[in-house]
Amino acid sequence: MQTHFSLAQLADPEIRDADAILRACVHCGFCTATCPTYVLLGDELDGPRGRIYLIKEMLERGRPATPTVVKHIDRCLSCLACMTTCPSGVNYMHLVDHGRRHIARTYRRPLLDRWIRWALATILPRPDAFRWALRAAGLAQPIQGLLPARLKALLALAPRSAGRSAVIAPQVFPAEGPRRLRVALLAGCVQQVIDAAINQATLRLLRRHGAEVVVVPGVGCCGALAHHLGEDVLDRVRANVDAWTGELERGLDAIVMNASGCGTMVKDYGFLLRGDPAYAAKAARVSQLAKDVSEVMQDLGLKGSLPGGPCVAYHSACSLQHGQKIHAGPRQLLQRAGFEVVDVPEGHLCCGSAGTYNMLQPELADALKARKLGNIASVKPEIVAAGNIGCIAQLSAGAGVPVVHTVELLDWATGGPRPQNMA
Repeated sequence: MQTHFSLAQLADPEIRDADAILRACVHCGFCTATCPTYVLLGDELDGPRGRIYLIKEMLERGRPATPTVVKHIDRCLSCLACMTTCPSGVNYMHLVDHGRRHIARTYRRPLLDRWIRWALATILPRPDAFRWALRAAGLAQPIQGLLPARLKALLALAPRSAGRSAVIAPQVFPAEGPRRLRVALLAGCVQQVIDAAINQATLRLLRRHGAEVVVVPGVGCCGALAHHLGEDVLDRVRANVDAWTGELERGLDAIVMNASGCGTMVKDYGFLLRGDPAYAAKAARVSQLAKDVSEVMQDLGLKGSLPGGPCVAYHSACSLQHGQKIHAGPRQLLQRAGFEVVDVPEGHLCCGSAGTYNMLQPELADALKARKLGNIASVKPEIVAAGNIGCIAQLSAGAGVPVVHTVELLDWATGGPRPQNMA
């Protein structure tokens, strides 16, 4: 794609990166076939190619975002299916994130929209605040019908109860038997509140297989939720890099993520801080050590299995299969653990969760959810497994069968308890 940035514009490192991404695009259109919003709406501007043109024009002209640009960029799930399909290696993820930051700086949204986005970026990354928000949402249920449509959608998605387990405090969990690895676990934010059992299963699974697990003090939210809203999260990223770098001096073989959206974000820390002389090398090292829990378990190998295990439909989260290019590994682990694993038709299409997307674009998210649930039902599973809390929360209401994290099934198959959601 030909671009027309001035030399003055190209002096900005972000514009230089955007220019290189834009020039890689040959506008072949392969991406449209795998873009969920294009599949639903059939509008060129609601596909990656159309959004790339919108971002290109906006950045080249150096003008504030228009309502048209905002509408179509907001409709993007950042599922990154287009990057898996693209034959030219266009880094759409970095381009659309740049576009969102430009929108956040130059476009004034309606008051309710601004308030909702502020609340999501402020409350969700803080477990204690999120717990209080869920309690407030429960109290508001009786008056849900009197609220504006956007607030109704938010209340409808709020879990009816928060997980009762406390947030995991920074500490060291010793390996069971000889230590084979020493890893740091990102305890996360939203996941701790709405399904604390996932972290507990992860700890049991890793320790049982010889990993010493440390929850590092000073590590908070990875920043993904606010980052994809166009917010500046670099200070949060630096704080996490500092905390993990301090622990690296005591020896770490990996930084483990059990929420694939977080994994995609942390694996991108090196890019986000590439221009910071004080942090570029440290952030790159953190990104190199970041691993999804399924990657670590493949290296460790499973001890034990569940003979004649039930039929599991493996839902490959977008942030795992497209963002991190991990698809076969979790499926293979489930098979080795004794489960009969079936693929979900149209497995490349997003379920509609996509971080905060189902709260900001509920109509499109509901349509994608219905499509995904129909595809899941077609293979008649006894359980659905996924590697991301957003997908689990999105699909649990309506799946008709338990929806659990992959690590919960691996933990069960290798000596842990039966997953709580299957009780």
